[in-house]
Amino acid sequence: MFKAHYGSVWAVALCSYPRRLLVTAGADGTVRLWDPATGRPVGDPLSGRIGNVLSVAFSPDGRLLATADTHKKVRLWDTASRQPVGRPLTGHTGRVQAVAFCPGGSPLLASASEDTTVRLWNPISRQPVCPPLTGHAGSVQALAFSPDGKLLASASEDNTVRLWNPVTHQPFGRPLIGHTGSVLAVAYSPDGRLLASAGDDRTIRLWNPVTRQSIGTPLTGHTAGVLAVTFSPDGRVLVSAGDDETLRLWNPLTGQSAGAPVVNNPGSVWTMAFSPDGRTLTTAGDAPTVQIWEGLGQL
Repeated sequence: MFKAHYGSVWAVALCSYPRRLLVTAGADGTVRLWDPATGRPVGDPLSGRIGNVLSVAFSPDGRLLATADTHKKVRLWDTASRQPVGRPLTGHTGRVQAVAFCPGGSPLLASASEDTTVRLWNPISRQPVCPPLTGHAGSVQALAFSPDGKLLASASEDNTVRLWNPVTHQPFGRPLIGHTGSVLAVAYSPDGRLLASAGDDRTIRLWNPVTRQSIGTPLTGHTAGVLAVTFSPDGRVLVSAGDDETLRLWNPLTGQSAGAPVVNNPGSVWTMAFSPDGRTLTTAGDAPTVQIWEGLGQL
């Protein structure tokens, strides 16, 4: 565990190329880069009039970092120089809650906002590639591209997950319905065969993203809202975390618990990310600290 910010840590992300980097974003209005092996900072914080940064994402080649902030902007940064790349991406009319890069194909960045829309951008030209994607009736809280880049999932306070074709910019079927509260997190398995969603109703749901059908019964056990979900890089473990200050491990193939809850101390967990090799899981939330756990992805 190490202190990362002067306040809550809203977002974390990891990349392994062209160098290993951990990025954290906090309520102190800064974004910081770290060496994940040593916990030491890499250069000065990325700062300025960026507000609270709620989400961060590395481009597939690790050369760009996208940040989403409460000033309704998406910003791009050069990870080598730690300098802004061009002017901020503007158009959202509410704070930007999430950003995600498409893992393959043409350069593509998605952003989601409390204005109920999802926007798609070319991160090289920094221009929108289409009109906003509309259909959600509430703030869009989370985004995830499928590993092959052919689908984009968005999770919303309207209790639904929607799937989009990022090439045609059209919805992929009807919304995924089943949650009884705001959906706050969404993640694809590494092979793309499963989609996990989680939210205020204290459950995690698994879906077949092609048929859009739910798989099994909801995963239960959390005693408060679930704020984050992620799969281990080999797909064998699903981790969920949230306001009950625990991490829970699941076998995504059986839907069964994969062990006793792991107590996070201190505070709620809002964000987490596995290292590319699956050996460590980085978590953050209420506290100004970042916790690095070992062995949670090798159960």
